[in-house]
Amino acid sequence: MRLPAWFAEPAEQSAPEPELRVSTLELFFDLVFVFTVTQLTHLLVTGLETPAPGHPAVTIGESTLQVVLVFGVMWWMYSGYVWLLNVVPPVRPARRVLVLLGMTGFLLMALAIPSTFDGGGPAFAVGYLLLVVVHGALYLQATRAIVRVIPFNLAATALIGVAAFTPAPYDYLLWAAALVLLWGSPYFIGQRGFTLRAAHVVERHGLLVIVVLGESMLAIGIGAADLTVDLGLGFAGALGLCLAACLWWAYFGGDDETRAEHALAAAEPVTRTRMILGAYFYGHIPILLGVVAVSGGIKKVIGHPLDPLKPSAAIMLGLGVALYLAGDFWFRRVLTLRQTPIRSLAAAAALATAAAGLWSATAQLALLVLVLVTMLAAEHRASRILA
Repeated sequence: MRLPAWFAEPAEQSAPEPELRVSTLELFFDLVFVFTVTQLTHLLVTGLETPAPGHPAVTIGESTLQVVLVFGVMWWMYSGYVWLLNVVPPVRPARRVLVLLGMTGFLLMALAIPSTFDGGGPAFAVGYLLLVVVHGALYLQATRAIVRVIPFNLAATALIGVAAFTPAPYDYLLWAAALVLLWGSPYFIGQRGFTLRAAHVVERHGLLVIVVLGESMLAIGIGAADLTVDLGLGFAGALGLCLAACLWWAYFGGDDETRAEHALAAAEPVTRTRMILGAYFYGHIPILLGVVAVSGGIKKVIGHPLDPLKPSAAIMLGLGVALYLAGDFWFRRVLTLRQTPIRSLAAAAALATAAAGLWSATAQLALLVLVLVTMLAAEHRASRILA
């Protein structure tokens, strides 16, 4: 099959690896994706709230399951677009228009997230189909290897579409099948034919983590809506900012981005692709889900900073930090970056702070900040001794 001349461009004419950096269009794309994270946070906390009249009650377990399923299929396609723009930079107007069309698919899915399992499933499936079609069409400019991926993407889209018209709990089974199909597909597709530029992958995911952490700041604003700012609210808000800053420091505090680039660049193409899958696709899943949980927990804390949290909300807040640290451990292990045992202890301590949340929401937030500050200080001291 020959692509039209205005559309096709040989992969050799792309920018060489050292010169390809994240474009402003990709940052724009990430802002649309982060809106889905905001929507997922809203979906998660519905399990902690009294349902509105006319809407079915949703438990925290059910809302958590919904978040994992929706995030899982969306994260697959987000990563697909990261890989796409790594090998097909959006330097032509036609490409930019198609990427914007893909962003429209993400926006449609994000708008449908709160009602995906309650009547909004068809809209989500249409948005996902749009993403898959645009992704496959653009990727053909770089490699025929994408032909091995497209059937898995279309099959998952079909499962999501059928689930939209299937009653519970069978719709969850279809969603789970779609998720397993997508996440397991690399083992059947293989990594040959997907050569990626290391610097672009590292920079793109780092910027995403920054933007998603900013979403936790949005949770402070949402939680404080229509509230009078008093000493308790101001203190809780400051603690929420400190918590997000500690999470940022845990990811970006050293020169690990440079080390990650070197580790990936030194690997041969197939091994590099496998490392990117492990570190940046699978490894970042708990990192991003952890931020969603932290954002949901902060939203509940800000709403009633001096009151005790419900057990489910307290566990969610502590578990979010623990998930983030677990994902960071996974990511570093795949890339053979520096690791310290203190992070495992910090993850366990973060879970234990849920007990304090049953007494005071602000107390748990303060303990989480203390745990992370202690962890970062211990790591800094250890690095100075080793130096």
